[in-house]
Amino acid sequence: MPQPYDVITMGRIGVDLYPLRTGVPLAQADTFGRFLGGSATNVAVAAARLGRRTAVITRTGNDAFGEYLHQALEEFGVDDRWVTPVDAYPTPVTFCEIFPPDDFPLYFYRQPKAPDLEIREDELDLAQVRAARVFWVTGTGLCAQPSRSATLAALAHRARAGTTVFDLDWRPMFWADPAAARPYYTEALTHATVAVGNLEECEIATGEREPYAAAQALLAAGAELAVVKQGPKGVLAVHRDGNRAEVPPVPVEVVNGLGAGDAFGGALCHGLLAGWELERVMRYANAAGAIVAARLACSSAMPYAQEVEDVLAGGPPPPDPSRPDRTDHPVPSTAAPRAPDSAGTGRTPLADPAGAEQAAPASPAAHPAPDTDRVRDAGAASAGGRGGGAWPGPQAGDGGGAGGAGS
Repeated sequence: MPQPYDVITMGRIGVDLYPLRTGVPLAQADTFGRFLGGSATNVAVAAARLGRRTAVITRTGNDAFGEYLHQALEEFGVDDRWVTPVDAYPTPVTFCEIFPPDDFPLYFYRQPKAPDLEIREDELDLAQVRAARVFWVTGTGLCAQPSRSATLAALAHRARAGTTVFDLDWRPMFWADPAAARPYYTEALTHATVAVGNLEECEIATGEREPYAAAQALLAAGAELAVVKQGPKGVLAVHRDGNRAEVPPVPVEVVNGLGAGDAFGGALCHGLLAGWELERVMRYANAAGAIVAARLACSSAMPYAQEVEDVLAGGPPPPDPSRPDRTDHPVPSTAAPRAPDSAGTGRTPLADPAGAEQAAPASPAAHPAPDTDRVRDAGAASAGGRGGGAWPGPQAGDGGGAGGAGS
């Protein structure tokens, strides 16, 4: 068998089409950047940026956007051997609006069904899944068949080998019946060694919302390490052996909170693989999320190791590689920052503002209405946030830490 991967992720993929100007409603946006997207895929990109050998298990449409995603994965150094086409469904696209510091509505076009929900158990390379040093799955993968059965089968076959991460990844618009989610979350947790989620996601999975009670409930459900994102309070991590770390977020001037949580996830994998002590892992993941929150894109915004180390040493977030000619700035806010809501998405940037594509709105007659996720909270380590590690700094709010919701 080939050398095991450091990280294999399984779940969403798609194309992110983000406005290249902040503070502009989608109806008025006229230039967009095109980026690789999808939470599980972005985690693989984030870990690859930090030097890890990664792969993703997912599916695209058999179309031009699917071809683009293969090209992007290759550029980011993520193995795409398990990214396969589905003839019946188009590759999903996701639009967002960018209103810093804490309002980033997402518009998912995943109808009638996303190809990444067509992952099938009989197509999985279970030997490689079991051999991977880290295996990462998400709650979205449980929302529909055959992805649900494939996800649970992969977890069961892995049998808690190595580090098995369950990202709770709660997206209510992806569930026909949100009330039906908990039994599947409970089953997934029995196979996971690490559980990661914000307070809302913890409540969906366990019924507990108070951070420490939520962490204990995740441990009781089967995890060995529970990571609870608390918004302005930062991140709480509790290990079954009694080790505990609670670290504050990193203040930054937020540009786009989407994707910070995926940076957090990739950095979490990196730190766990390195064998660092728990507090160092959490601080590192927070810093990675903060860097992405200070940038426009998701996948192409994922930081390199030296960039994370520089921020940990007290330096400012490095320049945004996806906007080399950026002339606008995040819109300052005098309001107290709101808690982030979620997390979503390399070598060179995949979109250059100078060559940005024009994106026309989808015709309602030709396409069904999108699933819309109003991600009003940009946070990584956030009180509802799926993001990674910073809250809007003095220029963009009242301080704290930022993170984000991703596609």
